Amino acid sequence: MQTIDEMIAAGKGRSANTGAFSTGVVGGGAGTVLTIGEPELAIGVPAGIFIRPFYVASQVQGGAIATDADENEVLIAVDSLGYWNGNGTFTAVDPSNLRTDLDKGSPCRVGAAVTGVLTTTPGFAVIAAAAPVLDLELGRQVMQVDVATNVNNTDIGLNYVYQPKHPIFIVGPSTLLVYFGGTVATVGGFIQAQWVEGSVDELPPIGLPA
Repeated sequence: MQTIDEMIAAGKGRSANTGAFSTGVVGGGAGTVLTIGEPELAIGVPAGIFIRPFYVASQVQGGAIATDADENEVLIAVDSLGYWNGNGTFTAVDPSNLRTDLDKGSPCRVGAAVTGVLTTTPGFAVIAAAAPVLDLELGRQVMQVDVATNVNNTDIGLNYVYQPKHPIFIVGPSTLLVYFGGTVATVGGFIQAQWVEGSVDELPPIGLPA
């Protein structure tokens, strides 16, 4: 099994972004709280493919916090059994290769700024497509502000970085989803995601020898 560095060198590294230059994406469902079918970045991993996300960062320009109950949030999660096949309303993303001398592209389905509800389809049985089931959370950060003691600084940015020492194997059919938003409308936000991908034929056998 190749290391992540070796996979990048072999042209198997990918990168996708949400937001462009200084223009962020308004997060959450309808611009505020997280909505499960409207992530800000979705990576659908088809059957026969695996990915290892080794870096995901999100910067959220929070809206004006009005009360102590208001919050901004980032969530990185996986539907480990359901594949997003590209339905819903979103901005299609053609991932860049982490070897800059190679063309863009990926066998995965990648979309940003989902505003029309997406669904995932389990591959282990004949089950209808439904809202994603976030059965595996990789990272989360929630920010609240004490308005009483921050009356002159109630708009605070949220910056979260997921950079695991041992990235998990997300094996298709499955979907990686990244959300950000809050109880008040965000000004905008950004995501940078990097991963390596390959065929399941490259994975080592399951289990240990007797």
